Amino acid sequence: MQVWNRTAARATALEPFGAKAFTDAADAVRGADVVHLVVKDDAAVDEVLAKAAPGLQSGAIIIDHTTTTTEGAVARTKSWKDRGFIYLHAPVFMGPANAADSTGFMLVSGDQDVVTRLEPQLAKMTGKVLNFGAEEGRAASMKLLGNAFLVTLTAGLADTLMLAKALQVPLDDLSTLFSAWNPGTMLQARMQRMSKGNYDDPSWELNMARKDTGLFIKAAEAAGTPLAVIPSIAKEMDKWIGRGHGTNDWTVIGKDAVS
Repeated sequence: MQVWNRTAARATALEPFGAKAFTDAADAVRGADVVHLVVKDDAAVDEVLAKAAPGLQSGAIIIDHTTTTTEGAVARTKSWKDRGFIYLHAPVFMGPANAADSTGFMLVSGDQDVVTRLEPQLAKMTGKVLNFGAEEGRAASMKLLGNAFLVTLTAGLADTLMLAKALQVPLDDLSTLFSAWNPGTMLQARMQRMSKGNYDDPSWELNMARKDTGLFIKAAEAAGTPLAVIPSIAKEMDKWIGRGHGTNDWTVIGKDAVS
């Protein structure tokens, strides 16, 4: 395995595991049939590939695992194809532990002949390869959507922890609650309700959800522990209540997203 990193020490650290580190990107890819790439963003992908280009052999396959814009993935797929190379954008949901264990999720889309050809190799790297069809850039979009959910989840959890602090609830008690009651099991049913636009048979009325949200905010303010996300949600709830949806299911706040 030939490796290169803009921080040289990260590449040389892999040599005890059988890798050969290079100080030049073009040298690292020279003679390789398949080149894997993971960096920060679109600009970094373009920069690194430009450095590597002189060493790429004709017909080499470039597999890019970077989280990028959809537009960037589409443009690179075309531009590298025009230059005689296969470029496949294959972003991942894999942390360091997943990478070590070959577990996690890899997302692909685009030319299905290319995907079919490469999927067996990619499957060895990850626990699951998710193929989102022939549309170029769809894998990039799906990675952004997944990350958006993770960011939202973590921000919501941060507010929950702040509220626990305000209410003087030990984190062990919060862990006990979530180990017994897993709100994640509600995700599919809630998404189905929202996608169908069925808000007339509420399991939790928006008025009641807004009342509870007010209690969260009041308790946090009294304890001097600011909340980052919940106040914005309260404003969104007020908007929909003002539109006359107070007695609908509270998921009506997502109506604009699916209509």
